[in-house]
Amino acid sequence: MGTSDRYERLKEQASATDSDGTAPTLLSVVALAISLVVLSPLVWLFLQAGEIEFARAVELLTSETTVSVTLNTVALVGGVTLFAIALGVPLAILTVQTDLPFKRFWTITSALPLVVPSYIGAFAFVSAFGPHGELADLLAPLGIEQIPTIYGLHGAILVLTLFTYPYVFLTTRASLLSFDGTVVEAARSLNHTRWQAFRRVTFPQIAPGIAAGALLVALYTLSDFGTPAIMQYDVFTRMIYNEFGARRLDYASVLSMLLLVMALGILAVESRLSADRDGAYVNSGGRRPGEIKLGIWKVPAVLFCAGIAALCLALPVGILLQWLVRSGTGYSGGGFSFQVTYAWNSLWLAAAAAGVCVVAALPLAYLSARGSGASSALPERASYVGYAVPGVVLGLALVYLGLRYVPFLYQSVILLVFAYVVRFLPQAVGSTESSILQVDPSYIEAARSLGYNPLSAFRKVVLPLVAPGIAAGAALVFLTTMKELPATLMLRPTGFETFVTYIWLVQGAGYYGQAAVPALVLVAVSGLSMLVILRQEGS
Repeated sequence: MGTSDRYERLKEQASATDSDGTAPTLLSVVALAISLVVLSPLVWLFLQAGEIEFARAVELLTSETTVSVTLNTVALVGGVTLFAIALGVPLAILTVQTDLPFKRFWTITSALPLVVPSYIGAFAFVSAFGPHGELADLLAPLGIEQIPTIYGLHGAILVLTLFTYPYVFLTTRASLLSFDGTVVEAARSLNHTRWQAFRRVTFPQIAPGIAAGALLVALYTLSDFGTPAIMQYDVFTRMIYNEFGARRLDYASVLSMLLLVMALGILAVESRLSADRDGAYVNSGGRRPGEIKLGIWKVPAVLFCAGIAALCLALPVGILLQWLVRSGTGYSGGGFSFQVTYAWNSLWLAAAAAGVCVVAALPLAYLSARGSGASSALPERASYVGYAVPGVVLGLALVYLGLRYVPFLYQSVILLVFAYVVRFLPQAVGSTESSILQVDPSYIEAARSLGYNPLSAFRKVVLPLVAPGIAAGAALVFLTTMKELPATLMLRPTGFETFVTYIWLVQGAGYYGQAAVPALVLVAVSGLSMLVILRQEGS
């Protein structure tokens, strides 16, 4: 019996143990209220857009700038997605189905680029290949005064591809690991070449995994703000932020609506593929397919893996370390000074977001895991909508809320923490629900038979058992919050700086050395998030 089947069986058992066959009314009300609060920023965004006159809205939608930005966004999303597939699928095949040397090592290095925030990757690439970067300095003594620019579409595609392809790599690798090799051998016995067997048998079975990873790449690329901004390429996120800075909120809201429609469309496709994915894999418990001997291709394969690792890991970390050495022990320059309070601000904001997410996730996860009927899962599924809303769109919606309805909260840490909760609550919900599903419902019934009320039974029996899952969810929220850029830039109080806002400040001013320490800290923090993910997956 598969994991998903076991989860469904546990949910049915849990539902059967409820005395009245339904989730408690109070729990349902609380979960519904939380989901409505999480969805509320979308309402404020629609209200803001609704204030624009129809003629003005049509003018903005059909303007040359809007058309250009739309085409730029589609080109960026399409290019990054295609190149991520081109990198992720071969790496997955090499690390699963071939005799590639040091496969475990290359598996880890192929997944690790996810630990580098894309805007830090862009920052490192500009430092290395920009007009006044390391490469230009090395070539100047040779008489080469100008190199091709890193800015623009090609630079944004390069950076985002290198730091998002692991989504495709991980989902494709999971598909290959679950694949029954006997069907490949059956195709080979029918005189199919290895390429024909892959094209006719293997590829159709792993295609849903490839597509799921590609859609995650597309969603990330669509919502990314830092990389297009650093690469000076106009897409929705950059334009929305610029219009927000210029106080042209009508145009910013129109662009936000377009971006939101595209993001929700990608989320809908991803959800559909996720629902269909389990039945797409042929896995009857058979053995894995025979290992492919690379032969003369072994050296090129190793060089391919090493080249990707060098670009994604060695280059950005090396650039940051170089700038750290050059800047010496001083943290000030050009009028900028890194303060310990910036680190403290990042830490306590992330801790606050993690704490609120854990509290809000418990009723959503418990209702979804223990409730009966489709309505029990609706509040939990609603919470995932906020995860699909790009940070810049969420920031604009909450700016509108603060200015119009709760001015006393505008540019306050309360509104900023709320933005983090809306964005990252699903991370806590998913981890908590998985842990609750592991708890045998008979334990709760035993506590109830001893006279404990439902709340006491949950506190004394369920909570200690699900604590590891809650802690894992809190850690993921904490670590992800530390890296969030656009919402932090748009909603932070004036003069309130964190790791990411300081990095953005000195990067914009060209004082790269001053960003070395906080950028390296963020990379390390992201590495911890990867460890949490690998631990959750049992890797």
